[in-house]
Amino acid sequence: MRVFIRTALVGLVLASLTAVASAQGKDKAKVKVYDFSGDTIEGDLIKPEGSSVDARDFAKHSSLIRIRKEFIAEILKSAEDL
Repeated sequence: MRVFIRTALVGLVLASLTAVASAQGKDKAKVKVYDFSGDTIEGDLIKPEGSSVDARDFAKHSSLIRIRKEFIAEILKSAEDL
Protein backbone atom coordinates (compact mmCIF):
# COMPACT_ATOMS: atom_id res chain seq x y z
CA MET A 1 0.00 0.00 0.00
CA ARG A 2 2.84 2.40 0.84
CA VAL A 3 4.55 1.71 -2.47
CA PHE A 4 1.35 2.59 -4.31
CA ILE A 5 1.00 5.89 -2.41
CA ARG A 6 4.64 6.82 -3.04
CA THR A 7 4.29 6.00 -6.74
CA ALA A 8 1.11 8.04 -6.98
CA LEU A 9 2.75 11.03 -5.25
CA VAL A 10 5.82 10.87 -7.50
CA GLY A 11 3.57 10.70 -10.56
CA LEU A 12 1.53 13.67 -9.35
CA VAL A 13 4.67 15.75 -8.75
CA LEU A 14 6.09 14.89 -12.17
CA ALA A 15 2.79 15.74 -13.85
CA SER A 16 2.64 19.13 -12.13
CA LEU A 17 6.25 19.91 -13.06
CA THR A 18 5.67 19.13 -16.72
CA ALA A 19 2.57 21.33 -16.70
CA VAL A 20 4.59 24.22 -15.27
CA ALA A 21 7.40 23.69 -17.78
CA SER A 22 5.01 23.64 -20.73
CA ALA A 23 3.26 26.79 -19.48
CA GLN A 24 6.56 28.67 -19.28
CA GLY A 25 7.42 27.90 -22.89
CA LYS A 26 4.16 29.39 -24.19
CA ASP A 27 4.60 32.74 -22.38
CA LYS A 28 8.02 33.40 -23.90
CA ALA A 29 6.60 33.45 -27.44
CA LYS A 30 4.38 36.51 -26.79
CA VAL A 31 6.06 39.91 -27.16
CA LYS A 32 4.35 43.21 -26.40
CA VAL A 33 5.73 46.54 -27.58
CA TYR A 34 4.65 49.84 -26.03
CA ASP A 35 5.32 53.06 -27.94
CA PHE A 36 5.42 56.27 -25.87
CA SER A 37 7.04 58.47 -28.53
CA GLY A 38 3.94 60.65 -29.03
CA ASP A 39 3.39 61.35 -25.32
CA THR A 40 4.55 64.66 -23.84
CA ILE A 41 5.28 64.87 -20.14
CA GLU A 42 5.05 68.30 -18.54
CA GLY A 43 5.80 69.20 -14.96
CA ASP A 44 8.00 71.04 -12.49
CA LEU A 45 11.08 69.78 -10.75
CA ILE A 46 10.42 69.50 -7.03
CA LYS A 47 13.44 69.80 -4.75
CA PRO A 48 13.57 69.50 -0.98
CA GLU A 49 14.03 72.74 0.94
CA GLY A 50 16.87 73.25 3.35
CA SER A 51 20.48 72.19 3.38
CA SER A 52 21.74 68.97 1.90
CA VAL A 53 23.38 66.33 4.04
CA ASP A 54 26.63 64.90 2.75
CA ALA A 55 27.89 61.43 3.54
CA ARG A 56 30.50 61.30 6.23
CA ASP A 57 34.11 60.61 5.33
CA PHE A 58 35.66 57.24 5.93
CA ALA A 59 38.02 56.92 8.87
CA LYS A 60 41.71 57.30 8.12
CA HIS A 61 43.66 54.22 9.20
CA SER A 62 47.27 53.35 8.90
CA SER A 63 48.21 50.60 6.47
CA LEU A 64 47.92 47.02 7.67
CA ILE A 65 50.71 45.98 5.30
CA ARG A 66 54.04 45.72 7.07
CA ILE A 67 57.10 45.83 4.85
CA ARG A 68 59.70 43.34 6.05
CA LYS A 69 63.25 44.64 5.66
CA GLU A 70 64.82 41.21 6.29
CA PHE A 71 62.81 39.53 3.53
CA ILE A 72 65.54 39.68 0.84
CA ALA A 73 68.08 38.21 3.26
CA GLU A 74 65.69 35.35 4.04
CA ILE A 75 65.18 34.62 0.33
CA LEU A 76 68.95 34.49 -0.24
CA LYS A 77 69.35 32.21 2.80
CA SER A 78 66.68 29.82 1.52
CA ALA A 79 68.33 29.78 -1.91
CA GLU A 80 71.63 28.76 -0.32
CA ASP A 81 69.93 25.81 1.36
CA LEU A 82 68.95 24.39 -2.05
